Amino acid sequence: MIDLYLDLETYCTVPIAHGTHAYAAKAEVMLLAYAVGEDDPQVLQFPDEIHSDRWAQLRATLGEPSVRVVIHNSHFDRTVLRHAMGIDIPTSRIHDTMVQALSHGLPPSLGQLGEVLGLPADKAKDKDGKKLIHLFCKPLPDSRILRRATQATHPAEWERFRAYAANDIVAMRECMRRMPSVNNTPTERALWELDQTINDRGVSIDVFLARSAIEAVAKAQIDLKRQAQDITGGAVRSTTQGAALRLQILEQFGVDMPDLQMGTVEKYLADPAVPDALKELLEVRLQASSTSTKKYQTLINGVNGDGRLRGTLQFNGAARTGRWAGRLFQPQNLPRPTLKQPMIDAGIEAIKAGIADMVTDNVMELASSAIRGTIIASPYKLMGRKKLVVSDLANIEGRVQAWLANEEWKLQAFRNFDAGIGPDLYKLAYSKSFGVRPEDVTDDQRQVGKVQELALAYAGGVGAFVTFAGAYGIDLDAMAAKVLPLAPELVVEEADRFFEWTLREKRSLFNLSDDAFVACDTLKRVWRYAHPNITDYWKRLQTLVKQALGTRGIEYVGVLPGAADQERGDHVHGHRPVHAQVDPHPDARRQAVRESGTGDRSGRPGAQHAADRGRRLQDRPDGARRDHRRGAGQH
Repeated sequence: MIDLYLDLETYCTVPIAHGTHAYAAKAEVMLLAYAVGEDDPQVLQFPDEIHSDRWAQLRATLGEPSVRVVIHNSHFDRTVLRHAMGIDIPTSRIHDTMVQALSHGLPPSLGQLGEVLGLPADKAKDKDGKKLIHLFCKPLPDSRILRRATQATHPAEWERFRAYAANDIVAMRECMRRMPSVNNTPTERALWELDQTINDRGVSIDVFLARSAIEAVAKAQIDLKRQAQDITGGAVRSTTQGAALRLQILEQFGVDMPDLQMGTVEKYLADPAVPDALKELLEVRLQASSTSTKKYQTLINGVNGDGRLRGTLQFNGAARTGRWAGRLFQPQNLPRPTLKQPMIDAGIEAIKAGIADMVTDNVMELASSAIRGTIIASPYKLMGRKKLVVSDLANIEGRVQAWLANEEWKLQAFRNFDAGIGPDLYKLAYSKSFGVRPEDVTDDQRQVGKVQELALAYAGGVGAFVTFAGAYGIDLDAMAAKVLPLAPELVVEEADRFFEWTLREKRSLFNLSDDAFVACDTLKRVWRYAHPNITDYWKRLQTLVKQALGTRGIEYVGVLPGAADQERGDHVHGHRPVHAQVDPHPDARRQAVRESGTGDRSGRPGAQHAADRGRRLQDRPDGARRDHRRGAGQH
């Protein structure tokens, strides 16, 4: 197979931040750098060479089925080539070095990738290239008389730009040579090709709703600004002026707020001692500072002429886990609706009719809850009636991890739930922590259980719990008041000691009260004692990764106790994360590391010890909470 290395330098008036497909629709190719195999890089310049023999020969090479086209961030280059030059390279013939890097936990940027891989200076990406890209690849600032730099206006810089394009080929080729390839399996390859199909197809967007929502939000912002001025007697012109607003709150109400973040504002709104006038001002602040409605403008910027938004997913974009990452309006991170669906449906119609303020006093909340409604079934009915089919994998993270670590009690709990004879696992998590029956767990309480599962299942601690709790709107102080009296005394004492150690070491308390910090750490410990195999699995993985990082040319494969007896392959556990660090050279030797069940090399307790300790904790009667908390400001 022949490798053809390819890289484009383009110009467009559309910002690349609007997305690859919106950019590509109006882009023009200025330079095309390429190299066949180990040949020296060549640079074609357009439109000068559009009729040249070199371009004709390259087009013929691009059409050869036996040629593999190597591109860094191929989604951009092949999309631009299709739009600007009518060349469609099948993804089956593309090798993307950025995807190769991401699949092994390496940085996606070619420059950073070269640094990590230790490329010599003559083969590394030119660090001055960013200046040249800013000069030639987009319009110059409005303040400049000259709006576009070209070869004619900047001849010396243009020659450096051509050299930069050729150097990118050298850097890409050398990075590909040095990177591991063990994770480029046929299955992963097929998954990436499917990902590219999904990104190219995109989703239909209700553009009219998006435009109407932008107008409704702008109108609401004007009204909120007026309300802020009325409440403060004109002292604060807008609630988005944070420093001025805090000063006014202190002077007008005698309340010194530490900040105006959403969580802080919501706590003051829930405090019955806060004056009604201040609550009204804080409610205005909360509405005016909503950022989720900005996604509507992102949709308008990125949607193509056919009403579809493309390029919203990045394969392996989450470097440590290999999960997809969202791009553009972040479809994986849409705000959770706070309104019931009937209200959202009616609100969408009101937004489109321009009367959103007539159906709600909080237009910002309605607009935020309606964002998901912008994704619609295709309005074109050439193939009959269209509909959206929505599905979700129930607790997929918890299922896979329990399977990998052979946490049998949890696997059985999933089986029971799937068979309709057991509780939802998020409800089960809450019931175990708070001492209530699973069937009595409410939807809001289920969210707490979900936070436990999502935040703690991958070795997360207090910080992870706080992050997820914030995303799900959980009041940690109220939670602490419920969990601490119910938790096993020994576990709470361990959390107390960890809290005191955190104080001594001056580690972050994540702006939590003493009780909230101890409660979060208590939940962490209870979860870990209930999941001994998963907790032990983390340690085994860590040991294997450290061994692999310190030994080149050896492949380490971890096996958990009992895993080899099951019909799922002898070398599943720890396989992919460790392989990401293995020397890819052909002479790499294979060494299987099978750990015993008594603990890792650090001496920390293994699965059996953790299980025994967990049972002892569960057998202890609930102890009384200490009346006096030893916290930062209390001793």
